[in-house]
Amino acid sequence: MLITIGQAIVLVMTGTNGNPAEIGIGICLLIIIQLSVAGFTILLFDELIEKGYALGYGKILFSAITVCETTLWQACSPVTINTKRGTEFEGSIIALFHLLATQHDKIQALYDTFFREDLPNLLNLLATIIVFAIAIYLQSFHVDVPIKSVLYRGQISSYPIRLLHASYKPIILHEAFVSNLLFISKMLSILFSGYFLIDLLGVWIDDELQASKPISGFCYCISPAVSFQTDPVHGMIYIVLLFSSYIYFSKMCVDASGLSANDVTKKLKEQQMVLHDHREGTMIQELNKYISPALVLCGFCITALSLLADLLGTIVEDPHILFFVMVIYQYFEICLEEQNKLTSMETVLFQGTFFTTCWLIPLFSFRLIYVCVFIYII
Repeated sequence: MLITIGQAIVLVMTGTNGNPAEIGIGICLLIIIQLSVAGFTILLFDELIEKGYALGYGKILFSAITVCETTLWQACSPVTINTKRGTEFEGSIIALFHLLATQHDKIQALYDTFFREDLPNLLNLLATIIVFAIAIYLQSFHVDVPIKSVLYRGQISSYPIRLLHASYKPIILHEAFVSNLLFISKMLSILFSGYFLIDLLGVWIDDELQASKPISGFCYCISPAVSFQTDPVHGMIYIVLLFSSYIYFSKMCVDASGLSANDVTKKLKEQQMVLHDHREGTMIQELNKYISPALVLCGFCITALSLLADLLGTIVEDPHILFFVMVIYQYFEICLEEQNKLTSMETVLFQGTFFTTCWLIPLFSFRLIYVCVFIYII
């Protein structure tokens, strides 16, 4: 809780929500309270889930809900905004029906809903669906390594090694590393501007929208390029660093979570299982032939989908889409595992609860959850 309050204070004082001198002490205090209450609410939910009152893990569930909320809000938002074409709905799907009903030129109405630039359009939504489908396919792709029992002759099964062997963990670590590095660089740039080491880390300026962005230094290299055509060197450096980062964090996560070749070999030996048609002493080498390429391909797939999402213009960034798919897939596996432990009557109740939850998560946005919990606490 103290870390949450401290981060809220630093975010406000460094001008993330506006210049503190311009917005005033009262507004700064309200923003700090809002961020602290939001962080405290998430901590309470996370503690509730970690205690076993729900399935899965709280932190990743909240991140997945945020992705779902962002997508649904920009697709079905009922908020009206004044544009140069007139008053339009923010949500692309609602805007489609509204423009078709109010405009006489239906072709122009379709063109506006697909290609409008100042608000979410249907092309962004279709791109998100395409990348989402690709992420589902990559998540389900795996290679079955045949294994056999040492105790029972003829008993052969398989051990699946997925293409995304490290799951969502490298995405979390990469996002945390980049966001914290950018945050620290921005804070140091405000406090100690002009020093060589500080400028080497990143030089920041405010754009026309009063949003800070790095223009040089290491933070500039790890930030996405605005256009590959106008700055190809920055784009290539960003791609190389992104690919290297995902491979490194994938290797780190596999070693830490017990998915490396050594750990898998140890688990199989404890279960009296060995690789089929291979000697027991060569299990580590044989598993490394599958796991090592899987780590490289995992980093490559995440990087490629990130670039594809930037190219197509999805509603949310692709690592977040891939992260959402992995979390939902993990919950699906958890529910199947829990369902196998239940009796027939309990299974019916569990299925009803599971499918109800699957419908409630998209329907209730994170904003609505936050407001309800905030009112309940007060």
